Amino acid sequence: MAEIRVNGVALHYETRGEGPGVVLVHGSWSDADSWARVVPGLAESATVVAYDRRGHSRSEDPLTQGSVYEDAADLAGLIRGLGLAPAFVYGDSYGALVTLRLAAARPDLLRGIAVHEPPGTGILLADPDLRPIGTAFADRIAAVRGLLEQAESAAAAELYVDSLAFGPGAWEQLPAPIRHTYIRNAPTYLDELRDPDALDLDLAGLARYTDPALLTQSDDSAPMFGEVLDLIDLALPKAERHLYAGGGHAPHLSRPEDWVRVVLPRVLV
Repeated sequence: MAEIRVNGVALHYETRGEGPGVVLVHGSWSDADSWARVVPGLAESATVVAYDRRGHSRSEDPLTQGSVYEDAADLAGLIRGLGLAPAFVYGDSYGALVTLRLAAARPDLLRGIAVHEPPGTGILLADPDLRPIGTAFADRIAAVRGLLEQAESAAAAELYVDSLAFGPGAWEQLPAPIRHTYIRNAPTYLDELRDPDALDLDLAGLARYTDPALLTQSDDSAPMFGEVLDLIDLALPKAERHLYAGGGHAPHLSRPEDWVRVVLPRVLV
């Protein structure tokens, strides 16, 4: 375990393995520990860095309204500070939005990316044909936000897991440490929701990203994620798709061996 100061904020990170650099960017509510099931498989052939995004768990909380731009800048600073450029970056959920922001803004720091189910409702709302899908998902987010604004962190975390991320009953099946992490990091999700650009994407910027990009989803996740990936796929010059069978919103947790099998060859290219 280590700490690096990036953009005035101390970030907790962990490094394992040797070889080409890969950085793992966790999603909302979570932290670097969420990658524990897949890091060993990657670390056999690569230098793997997992970190807590600002405000999450062991990283510093600046106590100011954050933005997806800050998260992307932190990721850039981490890559530069650890001497990993050009790095392969994998982002899950909100971490996928951070990864895509970096690809659009600083492609020079990357040699490839992979993203799983970015919740980019902003690009759906901008499309008249897809707006109803984005609106329906935004309505479900609103219920979680209402609980967070009442400081009902545990109830909000359970509703998020059961209605948005994994499906009914999933909260009770999560290990206690993961539930604890979600509850502890609940305010960071409200912070993301208060950022007007958090769930949007720079599709024009992505069109200028010419390195390989792997876009993944699961066959048992919300169809909304597929619609978002379709638009990203159209923007990226060198995108490929993969569909996980029964992987849900976090295949690195539910299907770790399958995840490593899919991701590792892209890391080593």
